[in-house]
Order: sequence, then structure tokens, then C-alpha cells
Amino acid sequence: MKSYVVIGLGRFGAAVATELCALGSEVLAIDEDQGHVQAISDRVTHAVAADARDPAVLKTLGVKDFDCAVVAVGGDIGGSALITLSLKEMGVPEVVCKAQSHVHRRVLEKIGADRVVFPEHEMGVKLAQGLTRSNVLNFIELSESYGIVEAPVPRSWQGKTLQEANVRGRYRVNVIAVRDNASGEMRVSPGGDYIMRSTDTLVLLGEDKDTGAVSDL
Repeated sequence: MKSYVVIGLGRFGAAVATELCALGSEVLAIDEDQGHVQAISDRVTHAVAADARDPAVLKTLGVKDFDCAVVAVGGDIGGSALITLSLKEMGVPEVVCKAQSHVHRRVLEKIGADRVVFPEHEMGVKLAQGLTRSNVLNFIELSESYGIVEAPVPRSWQGKTLQEANVRGRYRVNVIAVRDNASGEMRVSPGGDYIMRSTDTLVLLGEDKDTGAVSDL
């Protein structure tokens, strides 16, 4: 069982901590605010009210023994940088940090954060992509740049095989499944000789920019 320490229990930190615990992980949640700690205490393994900016406190709590630390401190750039630096110096294997701005992200990356997330920015980008892809039926994010998208068959592909359309070579996406909207039948991993029809929905795997380009055809 993987263990996590989540520092900062605002909306983002609390959501991360409770979901990790719900998925079966050991979670130590830390925040200066006793109210935040009490609110989450029954949804994580351990919850402690403490000042994580103090390296001595982190050592006492044994954070170096956790597999991953998530620094979800709010707008205090200095505080989040100090906590991140302390965690790295203690040898925590993976430190993931929340950034409030691009400058904050660069600071955290410079001091050794293994991964920096920018939730508001990233969600804004994904929302904009979804709003502009009016013909995309569904979207599943796999990473910051890859995803699975459901999209109708472009008109120029209808009546052609996957090989004839050269979907992988020309458009750099993989068709991992095809759903016949008329029958509801799902064909997984179709071969190159599969003939695409107007009643089909394609399930595409690839970089967001490439799946988006296909969806816009």
C-alpha cells in the first residue's frame, strides 16, 4: 500500500487526501488550521494540525518515510517553497506541488519538485478545449497532453478503411475502438481493413492536439 502525506487542506488538498484514502492508500493530512483538520479527520488515515514550514515538525511526523508528498499550500509561495525544499532534503521519493501561478511553478521546479500542477490553469485549458470541440462526445484525460476522445467519423473518412485513411500515419492517432451507434455494438481494436461508416463513433487515443485536429475535420 502506497503512503502519502498531503500538506495544506484547502479544497484542492482535501479532495486529493480524501480520494487517495478512498482508493486504499495510507494518508497523513497536515494543516495549520484545526478546523480543516477536524473536517477531514474521519476521511483519512491520520490528520494533524501543525506548521509544516518547520522542518523539525516534518521530521517529528516522520514524513520522510512516506512514498509521496503533495504540497497543496495556498497562496503562500514562500511557505510552499520552504516545505518543498525540506521534503526534498529529507529524501521523500516524490514531491508533487500545487502552484498558484507560472512564477510559482518555476520556483518550485527550481528547488526540485518532481511534479508541479497548476489546477486552475489546467482545468481552464481543458474546459476551453471541450467547449471548442463541439463534435466531441466524450473526453478522458490520461496525462497532461494525452487523452481518449470519442468523435464521429469525419465525412472524408466515411466509406474508407482505416488503412486507406492512413489514420495513424497521417493523423498520429490510434483508433482503439469503434461503436456502431445504430446497434450499440462496440468493436475493440479494429483492423486496418475496417470500413468506417457515418453511423460509427471512433474512440481515438493520442495527443490532445492530434485528437482535436481529427475531431475538427
